[in-house]
Amino acid sequence: QVQLVESGGGLVQAGGSLTLSCAASVSIFSINYMGWYRQAPGNQRELVATITSDGRLNYADFVKGRFTISRDNAKNTVYLQMNTLKPEDTAVYYCNAVILMGVPPLTRSYWGQGTKVTVSS
Repeated sequence: QVQLVESGGGLVQAGGSLTLSCAASVSIFSINYMGWYRQAPGNQRELVATITSDGRLNYADFVKGRFTISRDNAKNTVYLQMNTLKPEDTAVYYCNAVILMGVPPLTRSYWGQGTKVTVSS
């Protein structure tokens, strides 16, 4: 079982910055993928960014050049640095961890409780 605890959300003006943190209860070396998703009211949850255990990055087009995902293996923590925030970035941001086990691999996915980000215009 993996527990994920997000923090860092809040209220910020458009153009501002926030950094979200996701602390895992296990060594993130054991986690194949970690990522951030978001869900705005009335919308489906959508991918924001992911990072693999070997450091490969993936971003949604709408955050490229503005958001940066990173990881601190010593702290078992993944971060999402969000710059140049827009009102449309307002959402609850969720941390996700995916572990692949066995051959063929079974997927185990874990979610945090979410942290709310509100960007005012």
